[in-house]
Amino acid sequence: MTYFAGLDVSLEETSVCVLDGNGAVVREAKVSTDPDAIASWLHESGYSASKLGFEAGALSTWLFHELTTRGWDVVCLETRQVHQVLKAHRDKTDRGDAVGIAQLLRSGWYQSVHIKSYEAHASRALLKARVELVRVRQDLENTIRGLLKPFGIRLPRGDRRTLAVRVRTSCAARPALAAATEALLQAREPVMAEIDKLETLLISIARRDETCRRLMTVPGVGPIVALAFLSSVDDGRRFPKAREVGAYFGLTPRRHQSGEIDYQGRISKRGDRMVRTLLYEAATVLLTIVKRFSSLKSWGLRLAKRIGFKRACIALARKLAVVLTCIIKDGTEFWWSDRGVTA
Repeated sequence: MTYFAGLDVSLEETSVCVLDGNGAVVREAKVSTDPDAIASWLHESGYSASKLGFEAGALSTWLFHELTTRGWDVVCLETRQVHQVLKAHRDKTDRGDAVGIAQLLRSGWYQSVHIKSYEAHASRALLKARVELVRVRQDLENTIRGLLKPFGIRLPRGDRRTLAVRVRTSCAARPALAAATEALLQAREPVMAEIDKLETLLISIARRDETCRRLMTVPGVGPIVALAFLSSVDDGRRFPKAREVGAYFGLTPRRHQSGEIDYQGRISKRGDRMVRTLLYEAATVLLTIVKRFSSLKSWGLRLAKRIGFKRACIALARKLAVVLTCIIKDGTEFWWSDRGVTA
């Protein structure tokens, strides 16, 4: 007999339900959210589950790797699909969710989620920390500029390293304003120091990684973009066709079709927001800063003349994602000739 185990995972406890091949519940319980506890309960139950599944969440990576190491066939289910199935239940309970997940496994009507390696998550942790610190720095700088404007002090754009000097000079004649801005400037200094440390570490990691070095041969792509993209894709083989990566990062238009109605809207913006933003920035750098011409840049400039600069950057960001995925899969570098950009 074939059995299927569904897990509804929470921080402290996990509801487990085991179904047989006919969909009948054979055993269920609540156990501690711990791989050892879950594996021990399943072994003690006497039912050898063909598949063990749970919804994607914060603990998915940990549970997937630990349970897989213990010999279980583990499947992580796509969140939106599971939500649509489980909301059909009259009552929302952990037990009911576990039964619903087990039924999804039994039916085979589910979409599995790729679970990234611990190394990819470690890189993403560093990148996410940098993003949060940059946001804090920007908030402090915007607050300082906002405090100065009522006094007619409008700071021109300039090097962030000289911002403190310019602010202190502008506030010298107003002690109260100087005290307010000085507090913000003092809070800004350690944030900038930590950003510098993280960026130095990220650059060193990217330069040591052979795949990242190949990704950085693409114009406009630096260490941060390369490392962020690699940590998000993790394994290029999970995209049978490289063009599918555009939808993965939310860089393709939404489409709605019903009967005679068929239209495309704006890009979906689903997936990894951080990588999508970095790809857009890389596309902007390619069109505005990179001097050396390539077929990729020529294509983007022609597109910008036809549909506008911002839309062209979005299209170029999607094309960059395709090119980077091909480089990961093929083990090649960027080719500046036409054949290197027709991915």
